[in-house]
Amino acid sequence: MSGIVRRLCTAVIATSAIAAFTVGCGSDIEPKAIAESSSSVADSTTTSAAPTTSKITGQEGSDDGGDVDIDVSIGDCVKLGGTTTAAEIDNADCGSKDSNYKVVAKVPTSDQCASDVDSYYYETLAGDEQGAVCLDVDWVVGGCMDLGSGMDEPARIECSDTSGTNVVEVVEILQNSTSIDECGSGADSGFEHPERKFTVCVATL
Repeated sequence: MSGIVRRLCTAVIATSAIAAFTVGCGSDIEPKAIAESSSSVADSTTTSAAPTTSKITGQEGSDDGGDVDIDVSIGDCVKLGGTTTAAEIDNADCGSKDSNYKVVAKVPTSDQCASDVDSYYYETLAGDEQGAVCLDVDWVVGGCMDLGSGMDEPARIECSDTSGTNVVEVVEILQNSTSIDECGSGADSGFEHPERKFTVCVATL
């Protein structure tokens, strides 16, 4: 389709020595530190490290239509980059070095994505949204991501790579969880997804 403008909404990711949080655009999520005594987790699921994305029940959204140029299905992964007005998106193998996001839903307009998605990509024609893909970071338990700073997109790196600016290792992913307070002692921060009820627990490297 000619005249399409590709846009993305980058997740706002902020970290301190003891806290990390992520918000989809328009959300207000405050950073929270994990208490040192947090060592037990109720009703959690931890997936061992693997070359593919960790399975998260809250990421199994639906395909509700919309029209974007990239051919993706729910559960597929992508490499997202570019700028907010000139986004670049390509297919990528989940868990691979190129992959930084996982498609969790497809919707006609980006405001129909869950309120706690990490990012979204949409295309417009004559100013009207034609379709959007809702995205979460392509987390892999035991793997590391450089979350960068400011508006940088996350990038998968080796945990031994010291050149990153904001590197975290995924310690565990908790299902039926809305708070990083439930993360175990191996994590020092995390990313809450209260609408879809899962928490990604990470350790800052």
